[in-house]
Amino acid sequence: MNQQPMLVLAGIVVLAVGTYGFRLAGPLLRTRAEVSERIEQLLADAAIVLLVAVLTTTALAQDQQFAGLARVAGVLVAGVLAWRRAPFVVIVLAAAVTTALLRLAGVA
Repeated sequence: MNQQPMLVLAGIVVLAVGTYGFRLAGPLLRTRAEVSERIEQLLADAAIVLLVAVLTTTALAQDQQFAGLARVAGVLVAGVLAWRRAPFVVIVLAAAVTTALLRLAGVA
């Protein structure tokens, strides 16, 4: 009998419980530990840096190679629309359409 599906399911459960635990720890421990405004600002900045790093690697690389100009253009369109506070659905659709049209036009 193959145990791999059970191991995957166990991993998902462990990650879900851990994630929920981390999310629950914030409100529960907020009154027990005081954090200075400087540390709060540094943590907020760190979260932004982490998101930008993930976005950059996802936008620029695929299978350890350059993803192509079409994807980069799609991400740039999404970034501009997000900056202009467009609705999320509009951002995703505009990025997908931009990327698809450029690839249809032969831009890799």
